Amino acid sequence: MKTWYCVAAIGLSLLTTACNRVETTEKGTVGIERKQTMLTLLSTEQVNQMAASSYHQTLQNAESHGRLNADHAKVQRLRQIAKRLIPQVKVFRADALQWKWEVNLESNPQLNAYCAPGGKIMFFTGIIDKLHLTDDEIAAIMGHEIAHALREHGRERMSKAYSQRLLAQGVSVLTKGKYDQQIDIAMGVTDLAYNLPNSRQNETEADQIGLELSARAGYDPRAAIRLWQKMGQASQGQPPQFLSTHPSHDSRIRDLEAKMPLVLPLYEAANPQR
Repeated sequence: MKTWYCVAAIGLSLLTTACNRVETTEKGTVGIERKQTMLTLLSTEQVNQMAASSYHQTLQNAESHGRLNADHAKVQRLRQIAKRLIPQVKVFRADALQWKWEVNLESNPQLNAYCAPGGKIMFFTGIIDKLHLTDDEIAAIMGHEIAHALREHGRERMSKAYSQRLLAQGVSVLTKGKYDQQIDIAMGVTDLAYNLPNSRQNETEADQIGLELSARAGYDPRAAIRLWQKMGQASQGQPPQFLSTHPSHDSRIRDLEAKMPLVLPLYEAANPQR
């Protein structure tokens, strides 16, 4: 077992030199200050390029099936909301103002929306129609997804996945597969003890940044609470929080309520005539 620990220690040491601790965003009013670990071999530009390529493939596929931007009224509604949200990103990272932002809509019954790295936003009609979303609730979702892109959560997850894979492969080669079973067990424990909580932390950060973005854009941040109440009703039977990459709906709502005193003044300042 001493050999196993020595090899693992060497592998961890090599990975440490291949990673950087970075601050992707300013803390904003909600106070996001966590430093993130990123693989130096995986740059922001690389991830954005990969995301843009995948996004445009998605657009082409949707268009070929007549599912892209088929509902013009909804598309315009989404783009008007984005037009108010995107200027607010400067609070967290000024360079994001220069991203090549896109907003599109796919006719798809799933309850889904995302913002790929570099500002590529996609909504599915299902989430708008099935949850009967108001503009404030759409802004809550869009702000949340934009926040993932600002914080480079995709790059962060890729860095962790690549690092763990490199470590496992390196140890396996050095030990000629002798400790592969132990590696599998360790990876499973890491997933439960580290990766899933960190993924939930990413979701919490996106909730909080999204809350501030929507408030600064003049959308009622309290809509985020209504949104997650709707989501809770629509997704009964979600897995226990410790096995999920997302916080439970109840804990999510509690976190949002705790941040509300910080963002309501921003909303009121954006709507002085209210």
